[in-house]
Amino acid sequence: MTSSSPTTATDAPPFRYTAQLADALEQRWQQWWDEHETFRVANPGDPDFDGTAPKFYCLDMFPYPSGAGLHVGHPEGYTATDIICRYKRLLGFRVLHPMGWDAFGLPAEQYAIQTGVHPAETTRTAIDNFRRQLKRFGFSYDWAREFATIDPEYYRWTQWIFLQAYNAWYDRDAQQARPIQTLIDALERGDAPISLDAPWTSMSADERRTCINDQRLAYLAEQTVNWCPQLGTVLANEEVIDGRSERGGYPVLRKPLKQWMFRITAFADRLLADLDHVKWPDSTRTMQAEWIGRSEGAEIVFQLAEAHGDVDSLRVFTTRPDTVFGATFMVVAPEHPLVDALLNGDAGADVRDYVLAARNRSDIERMESKEKTGVALGVDAINPANGERIAVWVADYVLMGYGHGAIMAVPAGDDRDFEFAVEFNLPVVPVVRPDDEWLRTNAPDGVPTDDADAMCAAYITDAKSFGAAFTAVGVAMNSANDAVSLDGLDTPNAKRTIIDWLESTHQGERTVNYRLRDWLFSRQRYWGEPFPIVYDAEGNHYPIDDSALPVTLPDLADYKPAVSDDPAPLLAKATDWVSLTAGEAGVDADVLPPDAPVTRETNTMPGWAGSCWYYLRYCDPHNDKYLIGPSVEREWMLSRKDGAPNTDTTFDPDVHHTGGVDLYVGGAEHAVLHLLYARFWHKMLFDLGHVSTPEPFGRLFHQGMITSYAYQRPDKSLVPVDEVDERGEESFVERATGEAVTQVVAKMSKSLKNVINPDDVIAEYGADTFRLYEMYMGPLEATKPWNTRDIIGNYRFLQRAWRLVIDEDSGDLTLSDTPNEDTEKLLHRTIDKVGTDIERLAFNTAIAALIEFVNHATSSGGLTADQLERFAIVLSPFAPHMGEELWAKLGRAAPIAHTSWPTVDPAMLVDDEIVMPVQIMGKVRGKINVSADADAATIEKLALADEQISGQLEGKTVRKVIVVPGKIVNIVAN
Repeated sequence: MTSSSPTTATDAPPFRYTAQLADALEQRWQQWWDEHETFRVANPGDPDFDGTAPKFYCLDMFPYPSGAGLHVGHPEGYTATDIICRYKRLLGFRVLHPMGWDAFGLPAEQYAIQTGVHPAETTRTAIDNFRRQLKRFGFSYDWAREFATIDPEYYRWTQWIFLQAYNAWYDRDAQQARPIQTLIDALERGDAPISLDAPWTSMSADERRTCINDQRLAYLAEQTVNWCPQLGTVLANEEVIDGRSERGGYPVLRKPLKQWMFRITAFADRLLADLDHVKWPDSTRTMQAEWIGRSEGAEIVFQLAEAHGDVDSLRVFTTRPDTVFGATFMVVAPEHPLVDALLNGDAGADVRDYVLAARNRSDIERMESKEKTGVALGVDAINPANGERIAVWVADYVLMGYGHGAIMAVPAGDDRDFEFAVEFNLPVVPVVRPDDEWLRTNAPDGVPTDDADAMCAAYITDAKSFGAAFTAVGVAMNSANDAVSLDGLDTPNAKRTIIDWLESTHQGERTVNYRLRDWLFSRQRYWGEPFPIVYDAEGNHYPIDDSALPVTLPDLADYKPAVSDDPAPLLAKATDWVSLTAGEAGVDADVLPPDAPVTRETNTMPGWAGSCWYYLRYCDPHNDKYLIGPSVEREWMLSRKDGAPNTDTTFDPDVHHTGGVDLYVGGAEHAVLHLLYARFWHKMLFDLGHVSTPEPFGRLFHQGMITSYAYQRPDKSLVPVDEVDERGEESFVERATGEAVTQVVAKMSKSLKNVINPDDVIAEYGADTFRLYEMYMGPLEATKPWNTRDIIGNYRFLQRAWRLVIDEDSGDLTLSDTPNEDTEKLLHRTIDKVGTDIERLAFNTAIAALIEFVNHATSSGGLTADQLERFAIVLSPFAPHMGEELWAKLGRAAPIAHTSWPTVDPAMLVDDEIVMPVQIMGKVRGKINVSADADAATIEKLALADEQISGQLEGKTVRKVIVVPGKIVNIVAN
């Protein structure tokens, strides 16, 4: 027990609000809510469904149930959503507030590798613990809708969604996803909605298959991955440090591997544009926009002086085509086809050695490296703007994933190109006139900085001496040929002019590029959703029929990966499961003969898969015929802007909110990937007619992080909290050394021993106190340190609220027969403020209003039964167990959740009397109480008659009195 923990004397009254009493009543009410399914909400078609009430769909981000259980940071967002859900129910809304588990994950698989325990076993144990902990908070979840992503009944539909993508293509003319059969039908009719290398009618069956497969939203492509033989898995770029795995420090190889991909880039413009139609934090929308990275520019073709293999030109994307006259060399990625062609020919040893080393470095390493490295390929390209031959280099700072894996290097206008040119003594040709301030700042010694023309002339003569690239917009110079001149044009006009010329000469075209890459969807792991795909002997892939879903995971004798340089997923070890016939696998007989031998896909889906669409399944979790029933989907996902109950069947942007979930609360760490992937899946399902709204989440809110104290040595290293002694107020020493350490705020971690278990806090104070403390710490969006010493204040508030109306000896109500007029007015104001603050998610100020009310009522004679009824309702979203107990003691039928939020008399919100400051010669010298509707003349008389004011005016002549009614009085006197 901490030094600030509540204690219970042996002679304490039997009904004093203590941790023991709180525990008893909290567990009693939690059991009652469970038994009576208090928070279950009906769907269309259920006998008790009420379609006349407005809906409110409130969602917490899917938790991953780790074996460590919850720490005190986890319930912050859950408490916030519980408060607003309880409030909305009291306002008459049908509230959907579900909970489930994002249960596939690498930690369970790693534990299985180490111990041989099936991941399902450890995951189910963790889920049971998480559920127990969440229920102990009294959260008002509809537990009848609970599921986990590892449930075959759930991932059946994850596999079904994958097949929707597999059987769809993106119609760029219509700007939407459509069934793949519509593309086949169009091609059969002789239409060509896509570019074809040859007429459809002249293609062989295999060519047609390849053509269609290349258009699918879910497609197979070869990708270079980070393969770790010792771990037996592909690692993300972030998991590779200096060519070794972050976990274990094992060697990592860069390997080409065929993997399933999602064509998310086809949706890039819509993903970007629709950010304007959702109520999300500006920071999150900005992060998504930057991740998508839309940039307008041009693709330019540079012919090679001579062809190498099949490569006779280099195509580059640039956002600054106006600088093409300044391209003095080119750089290709180590993975570029030109490099392959040279490696297959007569590339020198220096090229071979460099390319091998560069290809084995992760993209992140290559981009973060400050050292500029590269090798000349001995190949020249022709600059299309001026006809000059320029050298082609290979360097690791160019990536195949952006543009075409090649750049035109304009060292005068790009920092990386400038550094490369300086390192390898390559020419720098300025083609944009810098502004005078830049020239003045960067001019080398000897250049007159008071003469702009002289500075510019020096810059043109020797740009390297200025030590930097000018990367801003400006006016073009040195940019003309016999057919086109950019000289004197500002950057926007220069861009338009050069693109027009490039297009007219068939050397380039306007284009849009994206930082966003297609989504790599394969993982070489066991503990994930199997793909509903099989392969024939020729390697052609086929979908499993919907009727054969789910494809379930096989059991394995052990979960240890086979150490091999060749990527081999764990599932490949289940040989009996992998090899079967098309009929056994569930391939439609019209697609493949039932007796045809096939092999299953042995990759699994990533952890993102199940969390992309769980919000939809919550609406209809037990439907075995549909992902989500159409009427149920419309009921929960179509949200009218006017707040009225929804009776519509289709989305109308003038009538409905763009996103279906009304409030989504979770951490900002998911601002990009989870939210972007979920939006992509939702848009695909919207296009294919399975959902009604173009966006999944209408309003998004990120709660702040709850941190904990740790201790820091003078060298900034951190010390675990159990290795530190407190020697006095704000005086701490490291036990082992006796050296002083400083208390700091840090993220909770097991290594620092500063993780706080909510079970322990609830045992000391009760769940209601815990809830209040987390919401009272500060604004919900702020990062806040947990301080156990502060929680006692919220505990004492609940004790005061309890004593206000409960006799501690008998447990009976102690109520006033006559309402106090001031208490009644403050109660109306409290109801109004608390409701307004809940809508704003400003829970700390709402709790402050409740504390103020209890303090006032305690000193003003208590509450009547009618006042207690309203107070209990207003308290119940924050401290639901105490609210329910007080409600029951009043003799009201439980639960309090099924009553109504108290009404507020507007007249009670208006003051009869107000306090006005009085200034004398500009300084406040006193205050007066006046009627709220007093006129200026009355206020002036009251001010001059006030004893404190009149005393300060003795011996002075009042020259003027300025009255601003309701605001201030200013007296001019000398």
